[in-house]
Amino acid sequence: MGASTFLRPSLVSAAGLVGGFAVARATGRRELGGAVFALAGAWCARQWSASAGPAVAAGLAGLYTAAMAGSHPLAKKVGAWTSVAMVTALTAGASEVVTRIGRREA
Repeated sequence: MGASTFLRPSLVSAAGLVGGFAVARATGRRELGGAVFALAGAWCARQWSASAGPAVAAGLAGLYTAAMAGSHPLAKKVGAWTSVAMVTALTAGASEVVTRIGRREA
């Protein structure tokens, strides 16, 4: 199994959302969590663009950003980790579906 098989945008986007939250919570420094989130998002955007095109990459990057922003009000209703899990599942699932379709059409 090569690195390109293991390092899929769906996994990296999940790591960015979960890891960003975990780092921010563990350190008490939101900017460190934001850096994890941003680095993962930048890597994913590049991969999404390469596999499915810039328009799809923009849409997925928007979803990734909206997931992080949306997790905050959602956390007030369902709890922090549950919220992060929900938005992560949505984002990673969308990433996997869209990039698989993009690869099939190429």
